[in-house]
Amino acid sequence: MSGQPGPAAPLERVIAAMAAQQGEVGGRLHADLTSHIPSYRAVPRELLDQIWHRHFERALTVVREGTVPAPEDFGEADVARDRVARGVPLGDGLRAFRRALSAIRDLFIAEATERGLDPGLIVDRTTCLWELADVASLQIAAVHRQAEVASALLDARRRTGFLRGLLYGTLSAAEIHSGAAIYGLDPSRPYRAIRALPDGDVGPDAFERPLESRARRSGRGALLTVLDDAVAGVVEAKPETGDLRLTAGLGPPVGLAAVHRSFRTAGRMLEAARAYGLRGVYDLGDLSWRVAVVAEPELAELLLDRYLRPLEAEGEFGALIEESVREYLKRGRHVREVARRAHVHVNTVRYRLRRFEELTGTSLDAPDTAVELSWALAARELGTPR
Repeated sequence: MSGQPGPAAPLERVIAAMAAQQGEVGGRLHADLTSHIPSYRAVPRELLDQIWHRHFERALTVVREGTVPAPEDFGEADVARDRVARGVPLGDGLRAFRRALSAIRDLFIAEATERGLDPGLIVDRTTCLWELADVASLQIAAVHRQAEVASALLDARRRTGFLRGLLYGTLSAAEIHSGAAIYGLDPSRPYRAIRALPDGDVGPDAFERPLESRARRSGRGALLTVLDDAVAGVVEAKPETGDLRLTAGLGPPVGLAAVHRSFRTAGRMLEAARAYGLRGVYDLGDLSWRVAVVAEPELAELLLDRYLRPLEAEGEFGALIEESVREYLKRGRHVREVARRAHVHVNTVRYRLRRFEELTGTSLDAPDTAVELSWALAARELGTPR
C-alpha cells in the first residue's frame, strides 16, 4: 500500500542517523588520535577530516549493501605517500585506521540497537565492517610499503644528484647551501672529497653505508653515495676502513664550493693507490711524488731505460744490484745497514753499488740520480707503465 515503509527503511534510518553524527564522531576521533598517536600531530586537521570522510562514506556503503570492496578498490596511495612524507610509521597508520573503523562500528551498533534493527542484520553488517577493517588494513600496509620504497628511491636519487653536482662543480651557491642543510653538512667547515673502489668482486653498494658510518665517527660529518661505479662523496676527516676491502683516494680539505677541485685530486690519489696495489685510504701526504709516476708514463719509460734496464744484461746479478740500490736509497745511503739486512759483507754491497754506476754511467752521490732512480724504482713497482 502507498506510503508503507519498505524492508530497507529501518536500515536507511540507521544510516541517516549515523551520517548526521559524522562530524561529531570525527572530532572525537581527531582528539583521540593526536592524544594517543604522537606522529599524527604532524598531520593537518583538514587532511585528517578528508580521510575520515572517505572512510565514513565507504563504511556506510558497506552497511547499506552488505558487501566489502576488493582490495584494489581502496584508493589509499595518496594517503600513504602523505604519511610517509610526514614520517608517520606504518604501525601508527594502521592503528589510526582501526580506531576510525572501531568508532564507525560502535556508532552503527548503537544506532541499530536503538532503532530496533533486526539482530541478524546487525550481526551481518557488523561482520562486514570487521571484514572491511581487515581488507583495508592489508591494502593500507601494501601501499604504505610501496610509498616507503618510492620515497627511499627518490631520496637516494636526490642525494646522488646533490653529490654529483657538488663533486663536479655544477651547483650554484644557493643549491649548495640548501643541499647542505638537507643532508647535515656545515658550509662553514672544510670537507675532503673521497672516491673509493672495492677490491675483488664486491660491488660499491656493499660498502657505501659502512664507509659513511666509519667517516661519521666522533661526530664527524660525511655524505657518500654510489656514483659512476664508485663510492664518492665528502668527509671531514680520513676514515678508518677497518676490514673493508677497498681502495680510496682522498682530496685536500676545502670549502663546499671548492669540493670539485678536491674531488679531482681524490681521483688521482685513487688511481695511484690502485696502481701500486694498495688498500685503504690515501691522500697526497701518503703517496707524495709517487702520484706523478702514475701520471707520467713516458717519463717513467725514459728513467727505466736509463737506470734499470741496463742491469738486465747481468741476469741474476743485475737483480741483486737493483735490490741493493733500492735498499741503499731506502736506508738513507747507509751501506752497513744495507749489508746487515741482506746478510752480506759490506764490501759486497759496495761492489754492487759501484757496478751499478758503471752500467748506468751515473753517480749515486748526484742529487739528480737519487731523484730519478727513486722514480724509476717506483715505476718498476707498477709493472709496465701505462
